[in-house]
Amino acid sequence: MKQAIVARADLGMGEGKLAAQVAHASLSAYEDAGRTARNAWKGEGQKKVVLKATGESELFELADVAEREGLPHAIVRDAGHTQLDPGTVTALAVGPAEDDHVDRVTGDLSLY
Repeated sequence: MKQAIVARADLGMGEGKLAAQVAHASLSAYEDAGRTARNAWKGEGQKKVVLKATGESELFELADVAEREGLPHAIVRDAGHTQLDPGTVTALAVGPAEDDHVDRVTGDLSLY
């Protein structure tokens, strides 16, 4: 079981902003998962990987694939209180789900 969080590399987010957006995505996708997947993922150590996206359109394309695959996922839009404009799409989380299922969506992406 794992979760992949895909963050936009084109926004130039500071380290703290990036960490916050990744955390928002992770929790939101976790809440989208069923109880069985949540419990299995928690029991296996909550494995996560953070990956790079080139822009907003890539996040939406990946979210569409996750939706078609029936995987829990979540898109994050920033509130605009600090570095970014309100509504800026910053990250996508896919999973928790079986590793190979998550890899079908995000397996070709580079580590952040």
